[in-house]
Amino acid sequence: MPPPLLTRRALNRATLARQLLLARERAAPVRALERLLCLQAQLARPPFLALWTRLDGFVPVDLTRAALAREIVRAPFLRGTLHLLSARDFLRLRAALGPSLEPALRSAAGRKLETVDRPALAEAARGWLAEAPRTFDALRALVAERFPRADLHAASLAVRYGVPLVQVPEAAAPWGWPAAAAFADAEAWLGRACEPAAALQALLRRALAAVGPASAADLATFTGLGAVREALEGLGADLRTFRDEDGRELVDLADAPRPPEDVAAPVRFLGEFDALLLAHADRRRFIDDAHRPLVVTNNGLVRACFLVDGRVAGTWRTERGRRGTALVVEPFAALEGAARLALAAEGEALLRFMEPGARVHDVRFARPNAAGRR
Repeated sequence: MPPPLLTRRALNRATLARQLLLARERAAPVRALERLLCLQAQLARPPFLALWTRLDGFVPVDLTRAALAREIVRAPFLRGTLHLLSARDFLRLRAALGPSLEPALRSAAGRKLETVDRPALAEAARGWLAEAPRTFDALRALVAERFPRADLHAASLAVRYGVPLVQVPEAAAPWGWPAAAAFADAEAWLGRACEPAAALQALLRRALAAVGPASAADLATFTGLGAVREALEGLGADLRTFRDEDGRELVDLADAPRPPEDVAAPVRFLGEFDALLLAHADRRRFIDDAHRPLVVTNNGLVRACFLVDGRVAGTWRTERGRRGTALVVEPFAALEGAARLALAAEGEALLRFMEPGARVHDVRFARPNAAGRR
């Protein structure tokens, strides 16, 4: 018998449920992050927006306090990219990323990596960062003095990929971390060592719980790991197998939520680099191929966007003026009345979250922007 079929709409609803986007839930930031596994965090603000759109009653200070209490970390994680996740998950799962970070490092640094004495550099960097948190500019100055023959760019990458690091939060920063946040040695900062076992299957199980159902290619895209298919075989009875509309094999945790495809999906605003748009090789469960270049740019940026009926229906941005901040909604196509009203209400709430001190919170709708005009 062929595996059961999951339509694109069924996949949409299943992943929205995992991503807490079918209904806001009451949960502390640490608990929410552990359900989501992590949130991409190249910029400091988007994870705050991601939690606001997913959690009932979320306020920024809840996340900042958890980061200052060292329960949450902002650290290089999946694909070597900055993510926000719980300290428990970082310590448990960081070792599983080793096999993926090495080829990523060699690809990024190229032959200049040969100028770096990596064991000596790693030991020195951990010592410097255990003494005091430092920005990467400060680290590069120390590297140039101690390792004058090393290429500074390759050496910086070797530290970023090879040493468990966390960025240090600051209570006074508007979104928890300053633009040039200092890094600390993760184990010194957290007072605990990373677990040495490469918990690859634990990481894949958590990834499926956060973004499944998924193909092996989807999981490789999300985690940056190779040999995903082989590792999945070790999950055994925990998995169920499905197929999508194109006949591709999908896997999922047996007890994971897969709501009916006719479940209503409310309008939602997503910030830049939201995991929903980065977790799958095949992203058609959320965005049409024609619209994808309008959200994911050639230089790797992922624009802030919004969902209507669970699918990306346009982008949004803010504009500051004398009277306050406006949220500009740029749909791909004309919006029906109910969706427009819902977006206006949700957009005003988003503005009040981002700009609580502004006198005016204005939501404006631009003309449909299917051609990508700004």
